[in-house]
Amino acid sequence: MNKMKIFVNGQEVWIEKDSTVLNAVKQQGIDLPTLCHHPDQRVKANCRVCVVEVEGVKNLVASCSTKVAEGMRITTNSPRVRETVRTILELIFADHPHECLTCIRNGNCELRQLASKYGVRDIEGEKANNIFPQDKSTPSLVRNPNKCIKCGRCAEVCHHTQNVGILYSHNRGTEVCIAPEYGKQLAEVACVLCGQCALVCPVGAIHEKDDTDLVWEALANPHKHVVVQTAPAVRVSIAEEFGLPPGEISTGKLVTALRKLGFDQVFDTDFTADLTIMEEGHELLQRMQTGKNLPLLTSCSPGWINYIEQYYPGLLPLVSTCKSPQQMFGALAKTYYAQSSGIEPKNIFVVSVMPCTAKKYEAARPEMNSSGFRDVDAVLTSRELGRMLRQEGMDFQKLTESEFDAPLGISSGAAAIFGATGGVMEAALRTVYEVVTGESLCKLEFSEVRGMEGIKEASVELDGKEIKVAVAHGLDKAKKVMELIQSGKADYSFVEIMCCPGGCIGGGGQPYGTTNEVRAKRIEALYQVDENMPVRKSHENPAVQDLYRDFLKEPLGELSHQLLHTEYRNRGLSIN
Repeated sequence: MNKMKIFVNGQEVWIEKDSTVLNAVKQQGIDLPTLCHHPDQRVKANCRVCVVEVEGVKNLVASCSTKVAEGMRITTNSPRVRETVRTILELIFADHPHECLTCIRNGNCELRQLASKYGVRDIEGEKANNIFPQDKSTPSLVRNPNKCIKCGRCAEVCHHTQNVGILYSHNRGTEVCIAPEYGKQLAEVACVLCGQCALVCPVGAIHEKDDTDLVWEALANPHKHVVVQTAPAVRVSIAEEFGLPPGEISTGKLVTALRKLGFDQVFDTDFTADLTIMEEGHELLQRMQTGKNLPLLTSCSPGWINYIEQYYPGLLPLVSTCKSPQQMFGALAKTYYAQSSGIEPKNIFVVSVMPCTAKKYEAARPEMNSSGFRDVDAVLTSRELGRMLRQEGMDFQKLTESEFDAPLGISSGAAAIFGATGGVMEAALRTVYEVVTGESLCKLEFSEVRGMEGIKEASVELDGKEIKVAVAHGLDKAKKVMELIQSGKADYSFVEIMCCPGGCIGGGGQPYGTTNEVRAKRIEALYQVDENMPVRKSHENPAVQDLYRDFLKEPLGELSHQLLHTEYRNRGLSIN
C-alpha cells in the first residue's frame, strides 16, 4: 500500500508515502504560507514561513522539507505557529522597503499578501536602512536589491532551470545578498534576459522594465499612427491578469481591449509567424539541398539567440537568418503597410505585446532597422498590458469579441501554436512536407514534438528521404542539444530551441503564478486555437500569399533578405 495514515489538525487523512507535509496539508484544502517554495523548484527551506507543529517534535518544522511519517500528527493553526509566522514576516519586513503603494508588484506581491493574512501592521524594532543602487543596465530587466528577501527562487531558476547561472547567493547570515558576481550589473555578465528570475520572484526585487508610459505617450500623440501586434501566447494568458483561469482563450476580447486603449490598428504577430515558416522552411530546403550548415537552428526566441551568441558562438552559422516574427512584423509595418496605407513610415509607431522580456532587448538591437527605421518601437509584456488595461478601468470579462485588422491580422492555426514548445517545428513540417512532396498531409498534428518533455525527437519522410528533427525548451535542455551538435553526435536536420520552459507560453513576461501546470493548460489552449482555425497551414494563409505576390515576390528573394533576415554575432559572454 502506497498510502499512510496521518492526522492534520485532528482529522484522520490518508496520504501518499513520499509526500511532504506541505503537499499533504494542501491536499486537505489548507493553504500554508510559503515564500521560498516554488512547485517547480527544488526544496530550499530558506524562509521558514511554512512551519507547522508535529507532535513529539520539540521545534516547529518546515513543511516544505519534511516528509510525512506513519501516524504523524500535524497542527497548522496553533497560536505558536501563527505567532512564529507573524514574527518571521515582521523580521522580513524590517529589512524591506515600505514602498508597497508605489511598488510595481502592488496588488500581487506574495510578501504583502501574507502580511495582510497574518495581520502584520506595525514593525517593531530598528528598521534596516540599506540603500543599494538599482540595476537598470538592460532594456529588459530591472533589479532592485533593496527589495530582495533572499528566498533564492531567482538563483534556483537561473542555475537549475536555465543553466545560465549569473545570479548567486553571496555572503552569510544577515549579510546574504543575491546578485551577479563581483557586484556587476546584468549588462556586464552573460545574462540572456529571459526573465525567468522575474517570473518566480515573489516581490519586486526583479521585474520587467516598464514601458507603459512610452506607449501611453505614443497613443496620445495625434501625429503618430500607433499599431499593435500580439504574440500567440498572449491570447491564452492575458485573462489570468483579470482572475480568469489559465488557458482561457481570449483572442477576441484581447483585440477589443486593444482597440479601446486607442490603437489605430490591431494586428497579429501570427501573420508574421506564418511568414517566418515560409522563409525558414525554404531556408531549410535550401540547406538540405547543399548539405551545408545543418542542422538548421530556429531563431524565433531572442533569449535563445542571446544564449547561443554568448555561449556557443561557434555554432552561429547553423542559426536561421530569419528575424523573429516580432521583428518581421515591424519591418513590414514600416514598408508594406506604410505603402499600402499611404502613411509615412516615420509616423508609424509599432508596439508589440509579448510574453517575453528578452523581446525588449531584441527590439533595441541596432541591426533591427532594415526599413530605415527601428522595426519595433516599444515592447510590452503580458503583465504590462494587464496594468494598462486596469489603468483604463476595463472590465475584461465583460468585453465583447472582435477580429484583428487585415491584412496583418490574418493568420493560420500553424502560427497560433508558435507559442508552445514544438509549435514552430510542427508548423514548419506542415509546410515543408507539402512544398517538397506536392501532397496534402492527411494528419496535420505532429504529436511527437508536442508536450512538456524537455527534449523531443522525431523523424519525417520527405520525398523518400528521412530527416530527423529535435525540439528543446529551457536553456538547460538547449545546452544538452548544443553539446550533442558540437561533438558531432547529432544527425538532425532541423532543431527548434525555445529559451523558456514550455516555450513562449512560459515566457518571463507572462502573468505571475506561472507554473508547469499552468504552462500545460496554456499549451492545450493554443492547440485548441489551431483546431478552430479555418486555415491551419502557413503557406495557405491568403494574406501571406498576397504579400509575396504584391510585394516580396518570393521566399528568400532579394527584398525578403533585406527586410526579414539578419545576422547574429559572437558576443562572447557579454550582453553588450
